[in-house]
Amino acid sequence: MNLVEEIPLPNGFVMQVWDGSRAITSDTTKVELRITIPIEVIREYFSDPEHFQLVVAVFGPGIVYEHTKERSFVRTPDSRKIFGELLEDFRRDSLPYLSRTDFPARFALSKLRDIRQHPYRYRDVLEKQTSER
Repeated sequence: MNLVEEIPLPNGFVMQVWDGSRAITSDTTKVELRITIPIEVIREYFSDPEHFQLVVAVFGPGIVYEHTKERSFVRTPDSRKIFGELLEDFRRDSLPYLSRTDFPARFALSKLRDIRQHPYRYRDVLEKQTSER
């Protein structure tokens, strides 16, 4: 995976553009665009300090927004063009939302929601946290 570009966002975070494209055959490529945004989990995102502690216990002090777009069986000579199109589509469709000032808080709260809706995924951490109380 190669880092192609880092784009500073108006909300203070940095979007990283990664190219995970790889050859399938001598004339065919799987084009893969991966977007990541590292986000620090901060107390102010949560109304309850225990929610903040829970998210940090499960995910750590930083979480990463990730989005992947891919196309398989692209003619190798067209792979750069297709990668550019995937990136432009992402910029047009998703960048306005990711640039919003409330995006980091909403993303952190979505992690809390995931813990609550799917506690079995985080059983080990939740059991450890409960036993420490």
